[in-house]
Amino acid sequence: MLMNILFFLTPKSEVAFIYEDYTLRQTLEKMEYHKYSSIPILTREGKYVGTITEGDLLWTLKDNFQEKTLDFKALEDMPISTIKRRKDNTPVCVEANIEDLISKARNQNFVPVIDDHETFIGIIKRKEIIEYCYDKIHKTVKI
Repeated sequence: MLMNILFFLTPKSEVAFIYEDYTLRQTLEKMEYHKYSSIPILTREGKYVGTITEGDLLWTLKDNFQEKTLDFKALEDMPISTIKRRKDNTPVCVEANIEDLISKARNQNFVPVIDDHETFIGIIKRKEIIEYCYDKIHKTVKI
């Protein structure tokens, strides 16, 4: 199916993200403020690095503060780049087709979108894809 995936795009200007030089504390605060369970990581030049999740942060806290008291001050000294990520959301290129987008969205709650220079331009939320497919089914089946 030929379709411009930009129809679904939430532009970078409307997306909460973190930079790879953020600390664990900055990341926690940003995710808490936006109530997100995962968030994209970018370089200062705007390139997509990966995705950090609540689970990644939780396991880091468990592994690093097991026998100590959790000191939030210490979180300011832990760069997010040192945290092991279980799985990054795989991006699609802006020229991707809807099939590629659906394939990625099956296992990701959002799909990062990059341009020809691998610069992050935004995300496509799984919810938007599901709503589009739902509308298409209803128009076809006329339930």
